[in-house]
Amino acid sequence: MKKWIVILFAMLPSLAMAAGAKVPLDKANNDLTDQASLQNGAKLFMNYCFACHSAQYQRYERVGRDIGIPTDLLKENLIFDPEAKVGDLMENAMSEDSAAKWFGAPPPDLTLVARVRGTDWLYTYLRSFYADPSRPFGVNNIVFPSVGMPHVLEELQGIPSPVYETHIVDGQEVTKVVGVESTGTGELNREEYDNAVRDLVNFLEYSGDPVKLERHALGWWAMAFLVIFTIVVVLLKKEYWRDVH
Repeated sequence: MKKWIVILFAMLPSLAMAAGAKVPLDKANNDLTDQASLQNGAKLFMNYCFACHSAQYQRYERVGRDIGIPTDLLKENLIFDPEAKVGDLMENAMSEDSAAKWFGAPPPDLTLVARVRGTDWLYTYLRSFYADPSRPFGVNNIVFPSVGMPHVLEELQGIPSPVYETHIVDGQEVTKVVGVESTGTGELNREEYDNAVRDLVNFLEYSGDPVKLERHALGWWAMAFLVIFTIVVVLLKKEYWRDVH
């Protein structure tokens, strides 16, 4: 039951966004075959996301095996809880009561977020925070207006300034945020930050479907078998019906 509650909670913001204005999404263009990208994405997730968001349907050991991280390096660099074991689920230490008190609602588990939201949505969302002093955490987001979380990657990107456009709607001037402009206060430049976000989204896509590459490879083998089987059946049919004609 708890599993379905978590999934539904993760889907609620998505359903709310579906009813709002559409925002053009940038293409993530991530690559699940790029293990270096997946490894960097795992590092970013554990360092910047895991304090609030768990990935409780994944195990450390499985992640390390799938993306090529040896067990000793996994323990040293990605498992921060001294009591956690390699075979444990990736659950953080934040209680739901504390999360609800600090954020208004428990942050959703992110194991399936890429399947719920889509990789393009995540890629655009993580690059669309901007300074907004009126918000509780001092930031807002173009993709998710009135977002209830801080800009967790602020250290890397800084806090961009909003870019405004003014339109005439029903005879009235309406100003809206249409983009963000880097202030150069983060550790990474724009291209480096985009690549870091792409790595993080890459890891989240893997996390939501760890066997995707295996399934696709198996699908090609299945298609090849069906093609060969079809040829055999056609030839067999001709052989059986040769005397009838």
